[in-house]
Amino acid sequence: MARIFFDHISTTPLDPRVFAAMKPYFTEFYGNPSSHIHDQGQAALKAVDAARAAVASLIGAQPQEIVFTSGATEANNLAVKGAVEAGGKKGKHIVASEVEHFSVLNAMLPLRNRGYEVTLLRVDRDGKVDPQDVRKAIRPDTALVSVMHANSEIGTIEPVAEIGRIAKERGVLFHTDATASAGHIPLDVREIGADLVTLSAHNFYGPKGVGALFVREGVSVASQIDGGFQERGFRAGTENVPGIVGMGAAAGIASDEREAWAAHLRRLGKKLFDGIGETIDHLHFTGHPTDRLPGHVSFWVEYAEGESLLLFLNVHGVMAASGSACSSNLRGHDEEDLVASPVLRAIGVPSDICTGSITFSMGKGNTAKEVDEVLGILPGIVKRLWEMSPTYLDYQKQKVQGG
Repeated sequence: MARIFFDHISTTPLDPRVFAAMKPYFTEFYGNPSSHIHDQGQAALKAVDAARAAVASLIGAQPQEIVFTSGATEANNLAVKGAVEAGGKKGKHIVASEVEHFSVLNAMLPLRNRGYEVTLLRVDRDGKVDPQDVRKAIRPDTALVSVMHANSEIGTIEPVAEIGRIAKERGVLFHTDATASAGHIPLDVREIGADLVTLSAHNFYGPKGVGALFVREGVSVASQIDGGFQERGFRAGTENVPGIVGMGAAAGIASDEREAWAAHLRRLGKKLFDGIGETIDHLHFTGHPTDRLPGHVSFWVEYAEGESLLLFLNVHGVMAASGSACSSNLRGHDEEDLVASPVLRAIGVPSDICTGSITFSMGKGNTAKEVDEVLGILPGIVKRLWEMSPTYLDYQKQKVQGG
C-alpha cells in the first residue's frame, strides 16, 4: 500500500541536499563556534555565519539580525517575553490575535500573572484579522503586537504588511510568527514592517530542533536562557552547528526554488479542493478561499468526526492532520476535559460538534496521482462514518419525514 503524506504543515521531510550539507558537521567539523582560536572552532563559526546569511537572505534581513534558537516555540517565547521585558518602560499591554499558536498565547500567561494585559483580537469567518481592529486595540501603554503570518490549521494568510504599518505608526513593536509561511510564500521583513519574525527549519525541508528569530537592528529582547553570550547575548548556549548548517542550506534552497514549489502546490491544491467539493456533501471548507498557503486544503464534514476520518485515512495509507480536540496531545487530561480547537471556535465552527477540521497540506514531492488516490478514498470513508453516526441517521429520518 502506498503511503501518502499530506501533513506537511506539521513538518516537512529533510531535503537530501540539506542532509548532505549537515553531515560533515557531525563528525569532521565538530568544533564549538565560541572556540574560534583553533581551526575546528573557526570552521564551525564560519559555517554558522554562512547559515546566518542564508536565513537572512530568505526573508530580506541582515545576517546580524538572525538569532538561532532550538525551534519556533523558543523563538516565539523569546519574541513575546523578551520584547516586553526589554521594553518595560513602554507599558504592560500586548495585542495578539485569538488564533495565534499556543507558543505565543501560552507565553503570555506568565506575563499576565505579572500584571500585563492582553487584548486578543477576533477574526472573521475566514480567520483573518482586521487591521483596523489592531489600530483600535493599540493603547499608549501597548508594548507589542503579535499576529501570525499564516495559520497552519486553516491556511489563511494574514494582512501582516498593513498591521506592520499600523504598529510602526503607533511606535509599537510588531512580531509575526512565520513558522507556517517562511520558505513557502514571499516574506520580506522590510516590506511587512516586522520587528520580530519567528522561523522554523523543519517547516521548509530543514532539520528539526533548530529555528530562528529575526530581531530588527536596534530592537532589544531580554534573553530567556541564562548563560553565556552566544547569539549577540540574546540566546545563551552552545550553537547546534549541524542543525544551523541545515537550516541555512534549507533556506538557500527555498530562496531558489520557492516559486516553483508554490506553483506546483497551487495546482495540486486546486485539484484537491475542487475534487472534494464535487464529491462530498455537508462539507464546509475553512480558511480564506484565496489568501491561503499553497497546497493547503482544510474542511470539516457534518456528521463525520474528524478524528475518525484521520484514523480511516491512515488505514488507507493517507496521513493528514486535524484541528480537533480529540487529537490533542495533552497528557494527563481526560477526554471530557478537552475543548474544541480554538481556531475552529474563532471562525464560528459549532462548538458542540467535536469533529474538528481536516487539514491536507501538500509538499513539493507530492503528485497529482496522489491527489487522485485521496479523492478516490475520501468519499467512501465519509459515507462509512455517516452510516455509523446516530446524528446522521436522525438527519436522514427527519429528511424523509419532511418529504
